[in-house]
Amino acid sequence: MGTKEKIIELTRQYYTEQLQSSEFTPGETYVNYAGRVFDDDELTNLIESSLDFWLTAGRYAAQFESEFSEFMGTRSCMLTNSGSSANLLALSALTSDKLGPRQVKPGDEIITVAASFPTTVAPIYQNQLVPVYCDIDLGTCNINIEELENAVSSKTKGIFLAHTLGNPFNIDAVMRIKEKHDLWLIEDNCDALGSKWDGKMTGTFGDMGTESFYPAHHITMGEGGAVITDNPQLKKIVRSFRDWGKDCWCDSGMDNTCGKRFEWQLGDLPYGYDHKFIFSHIGYNLKVTDMQAAVGVAQLKKLPGFVRSRRDNFAFLHEFFEQYSGHFILPQWQDKAEPSWFGFFLTVKEEAPFSKNQIVAFLEESKIATRTLFAGNVLRQPAFADKEYRAVSELRNTDYVVENGFWIGVYPGIDKQRMQYIVTAFEEFLTRF
Repeated sequence: MGTKEKIIELTRQYYTEQLQSSEFTPGETYVNYAGRVFDDDELTNLIESSLDFWLTAGRYAAQFESEFSEFMGTRSCMLTNSGSSANLLALSALTSDKLGPRQVKPGDEIITVAASFPTTVAPIYQNQLVPVYCDIDLGTCNINIEELENAVSSKTKGIFLAHTLGNPFNIDAVMRIKEKHDLWLIEDNCDALGSKWDGKMTGTFGDMGTESFYPAHHITMGEGGAVITDNPQLKKIVRSFRDWGKDCWCDSGMDNTCGKRFEWQLGDLPYGYDHKFIFSHIGYNLKVTDMQAAVGVAQLKKLPGFVRSRRDNFAFLHEFFEQYSGHFILPQWQDKAEPSWFGFFLTVKEEAPFSKNQIVAFLEESKIATRTLFAGNVLRQPAFADKEYRAVSELRNTDYVVENGFWIGVYPGIDKQRMQYIVTAFEEFLTRF
């Protein structure tokens, strides 16, 4: 056995001795809302990548991009260092002058919802655009379609929406509005990897979809994200923004992919200036490392099982909570939707004999993690308080969720024993009323 094989074998041994899941003790072991689910495959991939010492994107990144595109059914996947960066890259790509008359320019409007994670909205401001906020529907926590239709103005250039907690928004209706008004659509699919609409993966309907591989999400690289698209022009633009703004599209360590590296003439540069150092956009360096991608390659193989576990956990909770529908608005979803759930969202009804704060406090004391719907209403957040925007309505449902909504986890790390503990804790609280 060679040195490398010995290291890999010892790594598997280390996983068995140090990192396998610990036993669950009800009331003592914390039940998290999300987390990493992995085995020795991720660890050995990580070590093998480190032994290669190719520290930027390399063979594992290329493998992940290829296999992820195949899984999603898209032509292209561009890895980046986070889902938030994926959102920034996708929206920034729409500002490229290479898009001609469809270029999005400062002052143009992008329709979204206020009930979101901040980095769905932040790229709108970061690109000097104006967000137009629509309200959500209670139950789905996705955009109200009537408000979306009413939101379109002469300045509207795009729609940027997340599939909330893995629950697909009404894609048929959104696509109808997109096509009617010739708008761009970016699907923030960061919380919905594996979700489907009418049998097709979410994230693949719009012009671009974004993914996150943060430890809380469906698969993880630690940090990591991706932009997916079927549009070759958008692929090239996204890669440019990700890779310092370069016009060149060679992979790291490669030269002359275009076959005319010293035959370009762009801008005011002289003919023959090295294409690897011609910059067509004001870009970033948002690449992923190969060690992150190595973890992702192992995780991707487990994704179908992860999705099944999330759906099973969600179904178990939904069946349990049907008896308490007088106290809660339970999660709802569209007929064509097949969600890969990120969490189980509960909205306390006005007539309930307890408040959200009461039940959340009880759950946290019982060592069951809870979360709000991310920023709730971004307009009430300090970072967004003085920013320009347009709102279609008073956002009443959004504010209702801020005051009365919370969610608990359904991720694969919550096994049957932990799931039973969760419902037992809810029963203990609810039988008091």
